[in-house]
Order: sequence, then structure tokens, then C-alpha cells
Amino acid sequence: MTEPTGQRDPDPLSFFQDRFDLDDKRLATALDTALEREVDYADLFFEYATHDSVALEESIVKSGSRHIEQGVGVRAQAGERQGYAHSDDITVESVQLAAKTARAISQRSGRGGSVALAKTGASARDLYAVETPPTEVPVERKVDLLGEIDSYARSLDSRVKQVMASAISQHRQVLVVGSDGTLSADVQPLVRLNVQVVACDPRSGAREIGYQGMGGRFEFDRLCLVDEWKPLVDEAVRIAIVNLDSVPCPAGTMNVVLGPGWPGILLHEAIGHGLEGDFNRKQTSAFSDKLGQRVAADGVTVVDDGTLPGRRGSLNVDDEGTPTRRTVLIEDGILVGYLQDRLNARLMGMQPTGNGRRESYAHIPMPRMTNTFMLAGEDDPAEILASIDDGLYAVSFGGGQVDITSGKFVFSASEAYRIEGGRIGAPVKGATLIGNGPDVLTRVSRIGNDLELDRGVGTCGKDGQSVPVGVGLPTLRIDGVTVGGTAG
Repeated sequence: MTEPTGQRDPDPLSFFQDRFDLDDKRLATALDTALEREVDYADLFFEYATHDSVALEESIVKSGSRHIEQGVGVRAQAGERQGYAHSDDITVESVQLAAKTARAISQRSGRGGSVALAKTGASARDLYAVETPPTEVPVERKVDLLGEIDSYARSLDSRVKQVMASAISQHRQVLVVGSDGTLSADVQPLVRLNVQVVACDPRSGAREIGYQGMGGRFEFDRLCLVDEWKPLVDEAVRIAIVNLDSVPCPAGTMNVVLGPGWPGILLHEAIGHGLEGDFNRKQTSAFSDKLGQRVAADGVTVVDDGTLPGRRGSLNVDDEGTPTRRTVLIEDGILVGYLQDRLNARLMGMQPTGNGRRESYAHIPMPRMTNTFMLAGEDDPAEILASIDDGLYAVSFGGGQVDITSGKFVFSASEAYRIEGGRIGAPVKGATLIGNGPDVLTRVSRIGNDLELDRGVGTCGKDGQSVPVGVGLPTLRIDGVTVGGTAG
């Protein structure tokens, strides 16, 4: 394995030009091919990404992998029609062939065009200044980290019977060439550490799981810091032990308090997707045609921000070469914006917001979230809990389902407690929150002053594509929520 050099990558534009012999003339010629018949826009997306992972279970390394993904995707747009072709062979010939295919899919009669490239759309900022690519860190260092995690977790409580941990790294280089003259490149590191423990009650034999993870676009060495990974393990073990003592959750209509941080996944799923441009252009979102209207309670402000340094969902530029930005979606309860890629922005007469994202060169871009969260309010979290006599405190969520058109959602809480007399009571299991995204925003009655972002583990799925994202939330009181439970 290549040893770390301690030097940052060369300019990613130079990387693609040198490695694949792609000069400006050849890139422009490929775009000209896509533009031989009239199209509104065409682009080339080049990707070269290295991925590696190491996983430990039963105190031994059970698996490890390393692979390289490379390719080019060519897109041509004519009206609402998009043609897309891709190849894992980055050569002038394959790019030309992909361009012809994309043009054929999207073509309409009319004149063609040509493009002159200019370095536009690139951002001068660097949101993830990583010196050593995480995939160049020696595998021995990653194995040692997982071994320390395993030993420490087992030392915390005798009821911990199994520890599963993994370290995942990615080093992605992209180049976007657009028919509007865009020539934009970026290097995108990404790391993630996962810890899952299984605790067993020696009396009943019951087993419960606790999970925690962290990650982002920063040096792998940060994951190796004791002050970073030990609290992660402490929390995973705590959750597993708490779940051993949990009781079945009662069902009914309750006032619910959402904890800060990861519960923002509910905001992401139940509201965020409904604010993406494609759903609103096609009139399939519960938020369609509601710009300027009240869609949430006073004080509710929701933003999507792809410019937060080092965050998992952040990017210097999106996968269409557009600089990311901070986009206010809901301001003091009023819907003020949507998340846009180039296609939907053009068709809706709006500006792209830097939210055109794709899983890889083999996928077409679409509007997606980056880091989505609700801004803090002024309420003391302790006072929010104290304001409820009988309710539910949901600290973390697992899986869920959302219908974008109706806004209906069902989410399962992975850690939750009864609220009794304004105090946190017994932990409960089997709690689910059932509701409607637009409706639940109007039921927000208290907003905490403790906004937190998640630890950097979010992955968003849409139309078969997965991309890294961030979520966040302050402590939140929501009144009259339907809670599904398992209590008889």
C-alpha cells in the first residue's frame, strides 16, 4: 500500500488532463458532439475515486476491501428530456461515443452549437483541507484503531457480548465540463467510523443493540484521537444497556419532544425531500405551489447548507460544477425556497442552488440535500421537557418511510423514553411516530436553543442513488403526534 506523502493532491483538473490525456480541445470537441443537434445544455462528468474499508467482529478483522471507481458520464438536455450515457473507460473515443448516445436520446430537430471552455463555476474556498488522502493511511493503523475500540467497549460493562466496528475511507476526484463554459474540479475526502455493540441480560437472555458513528470530510487521524472515539463507544454501550431495561411503548396521541442532533433525520425525510425542485416542478410534492405561504409554526426556520467546513454533506461544488451555498427553505414558518439542480431550476425559472448531486459517474444528477437542519430557538431544553406531564422523548431514530406526495411518514425510534410529570421516565421500545410532514411543522410549539448537527453518518437514498448528507435539530416540542407502540 502507498505510504502517506504528507502532500496534498495536485490540482484535480491537472490530474484528469495528465492521467487521461484530456486537454481543453478534446473536452470541447466531446461537448460539440453532444451539441450537434439543438440541446439546451450538455455536460461531461469525470470521476476517479478510491474506496477502502476494514471491519472487525468477534475481536478479529473479518473483512477488508479496496477498490477504484473511474468513469465518465455525458448528459444532454432538450426541454424536459435528458439523455445520459456513461463509460468506465476514460478515453477520448469513449467520451465521444457517450456524447453521441446522450445526444441521440435527448435530440430534437434544430441547429447545433459549440462551446468554448472557461474555468467558471469553481470555488476558491476549500471546505475540507485534508493533507493526506484517507485511503493512503496504512491499513495497520485502521486495524489498530478497531482493536482498541473492541477492547475498550468490552471493558465498560460485562454485559457487552459482541462488538462490531468498521472504518471506511473514500478519496474522490471529479471534473465537470459544461456547455455554458463551466470547467470545475474538486477533490473530496470522506471518512466514517461505525461502532455497534450487543449487550445481553444474564438473567433473561435478552439482547439489545447500541450504535454510534462519526465521520466527515477531514483527516483520518482525527478518528484515531482518544477524545473522539471513546465518547462514541461510551454512547454505543450506554444505548445497548438502556435498551435492555426498556419497556413496551404505549400507543396513542401524545406530546412529543425530539432530542437535538440526529432526530433531524425526521426533518430531512418528512420535509426536506418535499422541498426538492423536481418534486415541486412535477407537482408531486405536498409543498408544491406554496412559496410565500405559511407551512410551519412561528419560529420554524429550515436551511440547507453545503458550505459547512468538514461536514459529511458539504461540497465545494456540487456534481454539476455549481458552488454550494446556504439556502433558506422555510423562514419563520413561511416557505421561501426549493433545492435546485440545473435542469429543474431552468424549467422553473429559478437559479440553481448547488444541490445537483449524483452517486457516481454512472448516475444522472438530481436535486438533493446537503446538510439540512432547523435553526435554534430561545427555549431552554430542560424547560421544554418540564412542560409535558405525559408524553414521549425521542432521542434517536432508526428506519422510516415517507410518501413525498402526501407527506405522510412513519419513523421508528431507536432510543426513546416516557415523559412523566415533566421528567424523563422509563426507556421504551417499539415507539413509532406517525404523521404528515407539512402538518407536523404546524404542531411545533417550543424550539430549544441547543441546535446540534449529527456526528456525520447520514446517507440519503433517492431513486436508487445514495449520497452522504448531514442533518441537525434543536430540542423540539411537537404537540398531538400519533405514536405507535407495542404495549398491550
